[in-house]
Amino acid sequence: MSLSEIREKIAAAERKAGRPEGSVTLVAVSKVQPLERIEAVLDAGHRVFGENKVQEAQGKWPAFRERFEGVELHLVGPLQTNKARAAMELFDAIHTVDRPKLARTLARLADETGRCPDLFVQVNTGEEPQKAGVLPAEADALVAEVRELGLPLKGLMCIPPVDEEPALHFALLAKIAARHGLEGLSMGMSDDYERAIAQGATHVRVGSAIFGARNYG
Repeated sequence: MSLSEIREKIAAAERKAGRPEGSVTLVAVSKVQPLERIEAVLDAGHRVFGENKVQEAQGKWPAFRERFEGVELHLVGPLQTNKARAAMELFDAIHTVDRPKLARTLARLADETGRCPDLFVQVNTGEEPQKAGVLPAEADALVAEVRELGLPLKGLMCIPPVDEEPALHFALLAKIAARHGLEGLSMGMSDDYERAIAQGATHVRVGSAIFGARNYG
């Protein structure tokens, strides 16, 4: 599916949900994608991209940023505390704040450097042991701590279980966000972003539907 087709589907989903056009940010997830595919999307005018790993992003985005103005980079994969400084230097938004220790590290680095990316707290809505994210019952406490640390918290993020109806998880995330007056909702991927928009998503993370299947070989 082409980038223009994805944009049209997003616009249609916004209209169907009674939301203003442009209220949803498309994060093109470029992890493990060949450079030529990423360059084609940049050439098409898209500027908001997502990466899963700090080291992979460091290897390709500085060069792209020299050639293309206005690139906005979002970290959408788990962040190790020892990679926090590099992540804060490279990314404009971090969607995966999932524990107090990481929040405290980001706050210390923000004090040192005088800047901090926009932050989202990741909630493990399916309570899956293998998946990152704070449990729903502990989300309120983490949101409160991030705010007490003075960090720029924009919203929440989730990745629903693959074998469950995603709309239920999107609704849960929206409910937690509303409780805290948070407007940002990073939810929805290639297979379910239209349902996420219906539930209030402000950021949808779409990879393979834009770039094609990933080759992990």
